[in-house]
Amino acid sequence: MNQSSAQILLRSLEKKNALLDQMILLNSEQEAILKREEFDMDAFDETINRQSSCVEELDKLDQGFEAIYDRVREELLQNKAHYRVEIEGMKEQIRQITDKIVTLNAGNMRNKMLAENQFKKKRLAINTGASKNKVATNYYNSMNNLNYVSPHFYDSKK
Repeated sequence: MNQSSAQILLRSLEKKNALLDQMILLNSEQEAILKREEFDMDAFDETINRQSSCVEELDKLDQGFEAIYDRVREELLQNKAHYRVEIEGMKEQIRQITDKIVTLNAGNMRNKMLAENQFKKKRLAINTGASKNKVATNYYNSMNNLNYVSPHFYDSKK
């Protein structure tokens, strides 16, 4: 293995770290959208789409990292002193990535609760609108029948 493989692993972790930063920012945007009084579904969908593209990119980075690491694992373990700088850099990146994943998961849980509340409000508004529509329809029908007088002198015998 040459020095560049270890550096590729380190750069892959740095890219993953940067993507997690971007996802944390998107998570903050989602939280701001969800906390607004007037919920903007289009903006929320846009942040979800951007976040899903980040997740896809993270998956690609993870697969690439694992493929390279599987190839060079033995060399890294046997020559720790030679790759000490890269290994320390990878350890630091992994620590930062772990912290960011915890932050991201906590933000996702908060956003999930906020989204459930927003959706509950929307359902309630829809149900209230349907209820008002039903009341209005019943009123309209009863008012139409108000002037209708059934025949009093109708012979039911044949």
